[in-house]
Amino acid sequence: MTVEQLQTMQHAQPFRPYRIHMADGRSLDVHHPDFVARSPAGRTIVVYKPDETSEIVDLLLVAGLEVLNGQSQSEPRQLWSGPLSEPRE
Repeated sequence: MTVEQLQTMQHAQPFRPYRIHMADGRSLDVHHPDFVARSPAGRTIVVYKPDETSEIVDLLLVAGLEVLNGQSQSEPRQLWSGPLSEPRE
């Protein structure tokens, strides 16, 4: 993976959440472009997680990038389309 590939994911319009796959099998999800900071030299990044922790990642250890579906879990789902109760006879 190259720095340019990461920049393409970071600056995509509209932004699409993505997953960073590490060479050791771990993965990190990036849900917003502000959750990644790149070092001035460009070899390392800091990935901020939803629980307010972070990980420093050496880009030489990144195996690949995966675009996530981006579907919000807060979108309404229709669970039942029939009547709430069956009519009694």
